[in-house]
Parts: sequence; structure tokens; C-alpha cells
Amino acid sequence: MKQTGLPDVFGEIIADPCNALVERALDDGRKVIGYTCSYVPEPLVSVEGLQPVRLRAPDPCGTPLADTYLSSVGCPYCRSLLENALDGRYDFVEGWVLTASCDHTRRLYDNLVYLSPPPFAHILDVPHKTGAPALDWLTEELDRLARSLADHFGVDTGPDALAEAIARHNAHLARVGALAALRRRDLPPLTGAAFHQVLVACGMAPKDALAGPLQDLARALDRSEPVRSVRARLLVVGSLLDEPAYLRVLEDVGGLVVADRFCVGSLPGLEPIPTGGDPLRALAEHSLRQTRCPRMMEDFDLRLADILAAARTYRADGVVLQAMKFCDLWGVESMALTDALRGTLPVLRVEREYGFGAEGQLRTRAQAFLESLGR
Repeated sequence: MKQTGLPDVFGEIIADPCNALVERALDDGRKVIGYTCSYVPEPLVSVEGLQPVRLRAPDPCGTPLADTYLSSVGCPYCRSLLENALDGRYDFVEGWVLTASCDHTRRLYDNLVYLSPPPFAHILDVPHKTGAPALDWLTEELDRLARSLADHFGVDTGPDALAEAIARHNAHLARVGALAALRRRDLPPLTGAAFHQVLVACGMAPKDALAGPLQDLARALDRSEPVRSVRARLLVVGSLLDEPAYLRVLEDVGGLVVADRFCVGSLPGLEPIPTGGDPLRALAEHSLRQTRCPRMMEDFDLRLADILAAARTYRADGVVLQAMKFCDLWGVESMALTDALRGTLPVLRVEREYGFGAEGQLRTRAQAFLESLGR
């Protein structure tokens, strides 16, 4: 199964964190803010004068130096980021914003500021619950970040500036949402890997520069032929995934990824941010309500319900539950979710590296899974 008609710009963007569009933003005087987690609200780091880039470490050639500081049995994403930072690949990033979402990320932050301190570094403390006290907590944390950004970069992070940034972000989400809506068709005109490539690219480049390509792509796909040779519709769930090649393997053997719920995924990443009232509180509330991270200890039933609802909405025949090696949060969550889902839906559980690898093993397991579905 091969996607045709996807503009080259989306592949070029994800090939290099400092891509041509980011370089253009630098030439325009914007300061690049690198971030790693969905709990960092993009509008806050994209006020006028700032350019957010969701950090990715494509094609890491081993992490020997990072292993010295973070251990070879630590999160491969964090190790890859540190390795790339120490190699100078993120020298164009003038500010890092990380979250205390897990111990691995906290150690990444500690080692980054010790070994290769960027001009600006900030870590958000994220609660373990989603109730009213947690909302107050995260709102205060975002206010602290907003003041730090304003002080260091001389940018306006006040209510009006944030409201404008939220409006721009919601307009971008609507453009991507037009693509996402096509995935609900019985025979969608784009593959899951192609959609994911677009989504990853959108986190790594200026949104305004992608407005035209996104609209042109939506119009072209709306008139194009649907994807053929589909054996089963799949919902992919799990930990951070920013490598479309993993989804491409699932689709090469006849699956079609019609929906995805993971970090850098579309569910619930395309939900608009509420407007009106205090923008910081709106950003905090949106993050707590939509991210649905296993970090939130008491929300397992909500996460399970969301997955089942997505499976019904997108008419998924099975669920692929993927988790990176050594991910503490998803290592525990995936076991519980597998048991809970198997009473309702067929589940393929996959443990993977961060960088693309073990293609043959994944292909074999995906083929066996589709055959177990009678497809």
C-alpha cells in the first residue's frame, strides 16, 4: 500500500530539525523553542517572536555518549535527544522547554543543563491528577513559564498575545482537521503513515508556512482515488511515536491505520483550545483534559473509554498497542490496557526502539495479527 501525491515538503521537514522552513523563521528573527511533550502548550511558545519545534532525533546512529550519562537501559528518545544535543545538532534551538513527565525526561533536563546548557532552559512540573487542584497547579506552572519567556526573550506573553496565538493555533488545527476527517471514510484517500508524516512535520515547522500546502493537499485528496487493498482497519495507541515508517510497515502488509492515539498523534491532538476567559487557564485545562497520559494515575478508565470510542468511530478491526523500550509509563499501562481491551477488540502489543528498526520482526508480527483477524 503506497500513498501517492504527498508533497515533498512534508518529508523534507521531518528529515532535519533545522529544516528550510525553520531556517527561514530564524532569518526572520524568530527564536526557536524546542519542546518534547504534549503537556507543553504550543500557543505559549509560539507568541510573536518565538517559533516552537517539537524535537525529533531522526536516524540516530547510536547513543554512546548519552548512554554514559543516562544509561543504555533508559528511554531511547531521551538518549537520542541528548546525543544530538551534545553533537551540536540543536545549536539553532535557543530555548528548551521540557516537562517533568517522567524520571527519564527529568534526567535529560539535568544532564542537558549540566553538559551543554542552552541559552534558555525550563522544565514544567506536571501534576499526577486532573482535578481542580491540578488545574490550579498547572495554570501556575504555565504562568511561571510565560514570565520566564517574556523576561528572557523580550516577547509579549500577556493575555492578548496568548489569545492571538491560540486563535492562530486553532486555525491550524482546523486545516489539519480537514485531512483527519477524510480518514473516517469507508475507503480513505490517504494512508495512516502519510497522515502521520504530515502531523510530525506540522510540529517541526512554522504553521503559517504550511497553511497553503495543507489546504492544497486536503483539496487534492478529497478528489483522489481511495487507498486500495485494505485487509483491516487499525487503531494505533501508545507512547511517543514520531517515525511514520513504523505505521508504513503495518500498512505494507495490508493494514490501514485509520486513527492514532499517542504522543504526536491526532487523537486528541486536533481538539481546538477553548477561547475566552484566562488564556493560561484555558491552555492548562486543555492539556489536562486532552492529553490522557498514563502519568495521570486515576484516569485509566477514561483512557480506556477514549480508545474504545475511537475504535467505534473509526470502525477499527483491531488495536496495535505500541510502547518504546524502557518507557516506565507505557510499560505498565500497556499491560493493563492489553488485558482490558482483549475482551472487546483484538490487540497486537509491540515493544519497539525509538529510531526505526527491527522491520522484519514487526512485519512478521503484523502479518500474523491480520491473519488472526481472518483477513
